[in-house]
Amino acid sequence: MSQNDARRLLDQYYAAFNAGDVAAMEALVTDDIAHDVNQGDRRTGKAKFVEFNAHMTRCYKENLTDIVTMVAEDGSRAAAEFTVNGAYLATDEGLPEADGQTYQLPAGSFFEISGSKISRITTYYNLEDWIGQVKG
Repeated sequence: MSQNDARRLLDQYYAAFNAGDVAAMEALVTDDIAHDVNQGDRRTGKAKFVEFNAHMTRCYKENLTDIVTMVAEDGSRAAAEFTVNGAYLATDEGLPEADGQTYQLPAGSFFEISGSKISRITTYYNLEDWIGQVKG
């Protein structure tokens, strides 16, 4: 995949994310997607990615702004930095009680691209910052 094609793939992924179109996001990943979120366990496979997205949709409403992407020359790896603007809709296990609190959080993701799809997503953010914001 070319650098420009990889950049377009990420643009499509983030446009789908911001539109709340999880089906479109899921169509852009490989069947054996490796998905890492912050300090959690790796989820492997599209079924786990779909399950994660359903959970996130239930608990959070998020929009990403200030997205900056960087793509390797050969298009096989990429990174993105962005601001997460969110609302905490339903209590997530092990986290503070949800009451519609809003938050704004810097975050970043790393990607591997295989063929024409995303084969790995690793996302990082400061969980303690998020907890401090939703605790008030």
